[in-house]
Amino acid sequence: QADLVESGGGSVQPGGSLTLSCDISGNIDAVHEVGWYRRQVPGQQREEVVTVTKDGKTKYADSVKGRFTIARDNAKNMLFLQMKNLEPEDTSTYYCKVSGASGETFFDSFGPGTQVTVSS
Repeated sequence: QADLVESGGGSVQPGGSLTLSCDISGNIDAVHEVGWYRRQVPGQQREEVVTVTKDGKTKYADSVKGRFTIARDNAKNMLFLQMKNLEPEDTSTYYCKVSGASGETFFDSFGPGTQVTVSS
């Protein structure tokens, strides 16, 4: 399965920007989908922020459309989330996700997360 490590979180004022990074490694034979999720309260289900399928189909949550942009660097096995015009409601722990296959085993892997806090 994939080993994922997020970075780039921090504290920012409303209207500010942050770019999150996700370092992807592990025994991955095929990637079916990548994305970013977030969770505001521990124990709560993760909310889908943006996903990209292997065919390039991208889907953003309505709450982040026009403000967040996903990017990928395949050469460096990294995934990014560019966040602009941040709002207090964006305060969450952010997780990158990779869905794929290793041999005949399918997996959904999440990283440990990185905290984003938006407040004045």
